[in-house]
Amino acid sequence: MPELLDRRAVRLDAAATGRDDAIRQCGEALVTAGAVEPAYVDTMLERERSVSTYVGEGVAIPHGTLNGKDAVRHDAVSFVRFPDGVAWGDERVVLCIGIAARGDGHVRLLSELAQILLDPDRARALRETNDIDEVVRLLQPAGEEEPA
Repeated sequence: MPELLDRRAVRLDAAATGRDDAIRQCGEALVTAGAVEPAYVDTMLERERSVSTYVGEGVAIPHGTLNGKDAVRHDAVSFVRFPDGVAWGDERVVLCIGIAARGDGHVRLLSELAQILLDPDRARALRETNDIDEVVRLLQPAGEEEPA
């Protein structure tokens, strides 16, 4: 089974011209990791036009619409950090975590991400680390972390 967060889907020093560019980069990271077909990226943008995926504390979790599920090869997460931030409506996003899931997998992924991001130490480490392996470790659900 493929890894949920493939190292190829992690970008630690990205820059974006705006929200849509940031979402496109998150989606392209999922494409690069082999998790989704390129058409999935368009459904991520479509989702954002209907409801914001900004979740607070400088974090957005863009994901596709129901129509995009056919373009998902396997459940996956991308992690794109924008050190200078990206305007997201009236907010500023630094961490953009893209998700792709078949079936109802997105509900589990959103729940697990929320638990991780609610931990102040893990959230701070995700904003600061320059180590891709550390990002992969930090984004493991509680109890599944690999030894450091």
